[in-house]
Amino acid sequence: MIRKKINRDWQFAKGSTSMMSAFMGGPKFEAVNLPHDAMVHEERTPDTANGTQTGYWPGGLYTYVKKMDIPMEWKDKTVLIEFEGVYATAMVYINGELAGSNLYGYSNFYVALDKYLKYGEENEIRVVADNGAEKNSRWYSGSGIYRNVNLLVGSRIHIPADGVRITTLDVSKDSAVVEVCTAVKNITRGKEKITVEVTLSCEGTLVGTDKVGVTMFMEAEELVYQKIALKAPKLWSPDTPNLYDCTVKLYAGKELLDEVREHFGIRKLELDAEHGLRINGEQVKLRGTCIHHDNGIIGATTLKKAEERRCRQMKEAGFNSIRSAHHPMGKAMLDACDRVGMLVMDELSDMWTNHKNANDFAMHFLEQVDTEVERIVKKDYNHPSVILYSAGNEIPDLGTARGAQINRMICNQFHALDPSRYTTNAVNGMLTLGSKMGTVIQDVMSSLKPSGGQEEKKETDREEEGASALNSMMALMIGPAADAFACHPLMTESIEEACQAMDITGLNYLTGRHVLEKELHPNKTVVGTETYPADIVRLWDIVKNNDHVLGDYTWTGYDYLGEAGCGIFYYDGTQNFNGVYPDRIAYIGDIDIIGYRRPISYLREIVFGLRKEPYIAVERVDRYGMKHSQTAWMLKDNLASWTWPGYEGKPANVDIYSKDEEVELFLNGKSLGRKSAGEACGFTASYEITYEPGELLAVGYADGKETGRFVLKTADEKVELQIVCEGETLKADGEDLAFVTAKLVDKDGIENLFAEKKVTVSVEGTGTLQGFGNADPRAIGSYDDNTWKTYNGYVMAVVRAGTEDGEIKVKFEADGCQGQEMVIHVKA
Repeated sequence: MIRKKINRDWQFAKGSTSMMSAFMGGPKFEAVNLPHDAMVHEERTPDTANGTQTGYWPGGLYTYVKKMDIPMEWKDKTVLIEFEGVYATAMVYINGELAGSNLYGYSNFYVALDKYLKYGEENEIRVVADNGAEKNSRWYSGSGIYRNVNLLVGSRIHIPADGVRITTLDVSKDSAVVEVCTAVKNITRGKEKITVEVTLSCEGTLVGTDKVGVTMFMEAEELVYQKIALKAPKLWSPDTPNLYDCTVKLYAGKELLDEVREHFGIRKLELDAEHGLRINGEQVKLRGTCIHHDNGIIGATTLKKAEERRCRQMKEAGFNSIRSAHHPMGKAMLDACDRVGMLVMDELSDMWTNHKNANDFAMHFLEQVDTEVERIVKKDYNHPSVILYSAGNEIPDLGTARGAQINRMICNQFHALDPSRYTTNAVNGMLTLGSKMGTVIQDVMSSLKPSGGQEEKKETDREEEGASALNSMMALMIGPAADAFACHPLMTESIEEACQAMDITGLNYLTGRHVLEKELHPNKTVVGTETYPADIVRLWDIVKNNDHVLGDYTWTGYDYLGEAGCGIFYYDGTQNFNGVYPDRIAYIGDIDIIGYRRPISYLREIVFGLRKEPYIAVERVDRYGMKHSQTAWMLKDNLASWTWPGYEGKPANVDIYSKDEEVELFLNGKSLGRKSAGEACGFTASYEITYEPGELLAVGYADGKETGRFVLKTADEKVELQIVCEGETLKADGEDLAFVTAKLVDKDGIENLFAEKKVTVSVEGTGTLQGFGNADPRAIGSYDDNTWKTYNGYVMAVVRAGTEDGEIKVKFEADGCQGQEMVIHVKA
């Protein structure tokens, strides 16, 4: 079917537009272009039932309307609309008639329009997106039509939606065989002979073609298989993400009936417990991260450039795989992963038959699961980046016989629809234990007590235990207790049947089981589907030294909205996970929500063996010695900064992250001593020194020879604005984005992360301000505001192109600083 986006020129209103609401005056409409996240434009309030789960953004009911002319010549064709994502439920009306609906806010779905269209006239598409049932998500969900909308038109004989499936049947360095399976549909009552033509190309060069003739009987649908042999194929892998284009055309004589284009990659997957995961014959360890679907200060608005940027930044930080948590990944991110070379674990759902929130998808899961599995496979099939399907995340059902049966059913359905990929499920041991939980905890705690009997508790310890029910279980999250918990026989009993149905045993926070699983199930592989960021050194050692352990997915590589506060360093006695306004961000990403890497990201890159130079991380000198909250997801409250005015002569904690066996720290040219680093020391050497402005230098040594250095310099207190832009030329498509950062630097360009300024932005010309803000997890304000404070020295504006050629002028102003302006060019 011929496909085109219809994202432009929609009308948007908060609330219902029913006949009753119209009688009462009705809502006010405003013009919007899609994709559009309605939630991010709502006012955050401490009273919303969503609380920290969505970062205190409320849900709501929203209406989208588009008027479009339907030509008379479409009367003998078929017309569909594809919605790539509408949150949470969607009802689609065509000219006032309900044409289709959807219950799962993360899946793409199609609505057939033929019955409801008026040909040769203007038609109305009306979408009611209902996200008013709070609570329904454990993270920031977004609201409304937050992904692309596409119009599909098929002639009398056409290729249906998702009708081209491309499979690599055989592959080597010298040759490959690609099979193209095309569905062809005849919507007439006549019989007609057609030709199906397939062409394959790579970087614009034709590399293969094939034609077959097919007789299409009345109202029939046929599957046409064509095999094409290729010489010296360019293989797809994370290191070499080579893509091919496949074009399928249908002809009746010389008449072109339909044309579909898909991109694909040629690669071979292999999996076993002795060699792990192999791509094109080479073992690949999954340097993975979990991500949610929002794009920070623009909310859940899913635009191509935003997804590409996020994917690229994660790849540059050392990751080679993404787990879509905890729902199917959008098409724009899948395309980005294909191009960038990022492997994908695509996940089905966060819940099955047990609610995690009163209004979540559990109420519909069993009636919808077959449909949703089919949708995810159709969406993913031609994407070489997708290697794994996850049937669910932390599903309590898994510890029961019925849950194990459901898991087997889902995994089997994935295999039946797509035998080329592998299955897993992200198992949370605490949830699967159910009623056995108390026994396991008691056994673990008893085994760890000193031989003298009950350990005496201090009064302060008792007070802390009472602060939060969750905190009392922290001992089970990391360390010896966590490993004993993970390996308890009752844990094995609880997860055994469910794990046997999946190709790869997926374990959330059960690192202690990774080696044990090899003893219990020598033919199975294991992956850490979710793990603590601060545990990366131990985790990666296990991954490197065990072929059956495929890799690790940290929680999480990129920060996100919602689940607010789980990683915030509170210095006022607040406990994490307790739900405190105005928390808006989880604050546990290696990369913050505007795209800047935090120190743990560089530690991880060193642990992965990808960074040669050392790195300096300084615990906030202004917080030295202050007691703060701590969870297993948090490492240290540190920055790569040596600018702390007012703290001269005060103590400072400095870490050097390094792969080298030895490092040396210099302050203003004076050596503060050499220390051991490298893998034996957790890739970290720690110094407690006195803050003195100037230059802080780290030098790495191997075999006594210098291998690299890293320097921090103190910035002057007088700062100015410096502008950095990603995207100085944009397409006039209404969707392209520029990411413009204003940061505080001194006269020499040294960044000052300590200084703070209110920065005001203005955008004029052929574009609009999509969002403006910083990475502060506790900020007050809206990303629609034009004024934000810098946080850790930065604030960012996301500018969206219009649909006309021209220029966009972006201006930044701050008190005491000279204003800065830049011009972004917009071209068709």
